[in-house]
Amino acid sequence: MAGYIVLGFGFGVLLASKGYGPGWAFLMSFFIYAGSMQYVAIDLITSGATLITTAIMTLMVNARHLFYGLSMIDRYRHTQPYKPYLIFGLTDETYSLVCSGEVPTGIDQNKYYFYVTLLDQIYWILGSLLGSVLGSIVAFNTTGIDFAMTSLFLVVFTQQWLDTKNHSGAVIGVFCSILCLWLFGPDRFLIPTMILITFLLTVLKKQLENEESHD
Repeated sequence: MAGYIVLGFGFGVLLASKGYGPGWAFLMSFFIYAGSMQYVAIDLITSGATLITTAIMTLMVNARHLFYGLSMIDRYRHTQPYKPYLIFGLTDETYSLVCSGEVPTGIDQNKYYFYVTLLDQIYWILGSLLGSVLGSIVAFNTTGIDFAMTSLFLVVFTQQWLDTKNHSGAVIGVFCSILCLWLFGPDRFLIPTMILITFLLTVLKKQLENEESHD
């Protein structure tokens, strides 16, 4: 809640600084609901980007969700009637909570997934609205606000590192990111990184599972 309200607040402030009111903040957070892409969408909207440009940019920014989805196939296999919304609402933080969080004793697993996803979106919408309303009233210096998403990714990564003993997957992710950043540059490294990470994790799957079982 704390993370999403703060991040949503930053989005709302940036959106208000471009002249778009709370209604836009609510609709974008309700229908798009893609934190980092919503930050990027502000510049796309204000620059008059074409639909093709917007589609390509969205694919690049949210490419990681393709791999999130693949890893959730078994977990979400028998989650009807919640499955459509669970697929729509699978964000970075929800993915982290669903994968690493333990379902409370006596609680239906599918309902747990649903309420985690729903509450995360509610928090994001609330933060967006608060930021948009306040941003429309008070003039903010928006320099650096868009770094909030990067900060959250670092916090999620750090927390998962601290919560697990086996860091092989994290090391692979960092290595692939640095390598692809060096090879392809900051504007084109994301998709190659995701592909390389997926390939290495698939090849090393049995070895990594053995390491986890020994831990």
